Amino acid sequence: MNLLFVADPVEHFKIYKDTTFAMMREAQRRGHTLAVCEPRHLHWQRGGRVSARVRDIVLTGESDAWFSVQASREAALAGFDAVLMRKDPPFDSEYFYATHLLEQAEREGARVFNKPRALRDHPEKLAIMEFPQFIGPTLVTREAQDVRRFHEEHQDIILKPLDGMGGMGIFRVGPDGMNLGSIIETLNRDGSQSVMVQKFLPAISEGDKRVLIIGGRPVPYCLARIPQGTEVRGNLAAGGLGVARPLTARDHEVGEALGAVLRQRGLLLAGVDVIGECVTEINVTSPTCFQEIQEQTGCDVAALFVDALEEAIAHGF
Repeated sequence: MNLLFVADPVEHFKIYKDTTFAMMREAQRRGHTLAVCEPRHLHWQRGGRVSARVRDIVLTGESDAWFSVQASREAALAGFDAVLMRKDPPFDSEYFYATHLLEQAEREGARVFNKPRALRDHPEKLAIMEFPQFIGPTLVTREAQDVRRFHEEHQDIILKPLDGMGGMGIFRVGPDGMNLGSIIETLNRDGSQSVMVQKFLPAISEGDKRVLIIGGRPVPYCLARIPQGTEVRGNLAAGGLGVARPLTARDHEVGEALGAVLRQRGLLLAGVDVIGECVTEINVTSPTCFQEIQEQTGCDVAALFVDALEEAIAHGF
């Protein structure tokens, strides 16, 4: 297969942990060819097809100069066997426009994973509200008084913006309500932005588990991101310690139930975040943790992903 990865600049990849790199490495190992571009390289001119300035690359196996550019060319996205949208958040207006261009490329015959419409219609934090049976007490609101009532009821709460990533903008407020007013003002900006408020889950001390869903099925191992020191956030970007573990019975239940829905919507890969027994986020833009899980357990997550990609191309998804 000839694969195009739409991603952040490859020059900035940290290949010792990057999941997109792991996908590329496994794909090349199987004989598939690789091309890369950034969302800014996508364009669509009247009367033409959605195209991009792409670079054909080969992975060298080196740690520094890890890829070699074989050619740089204009190419229609429909000319690739698969287009993998791997741009990291934030999900801003330019990401939104990129999904529209990718959706037009689909109309021209391109196979895009994850499906652009699913990316656009599946806000990663808000999506959990569809599955009340799997989440803890949660509120989404712009109203400061709603947040205060939620705190009064649950006492120990977490507040976060809907568009945050890597643990950015997450606050905990305990029973004393210390700084609640200031935090609300910071996050909701006088009612102009929505805030997610959740009951604090003490099980975070055991880790914020990333359960990967590939082709609708959960990977057998998750990565528990464990907060360090006085930190409440387990995100690796916030200094959390990643520990791979086998899925629990509850993790399997969540993974199977959500996986069936996500697959139907065209989401080949998703990362479900679970604290204790409660789902807290469903990540679909560029889920990570492939390499950490493989290094600690031997489970080749990249191989499972490329298996699913090959199956989707050969038989539909």
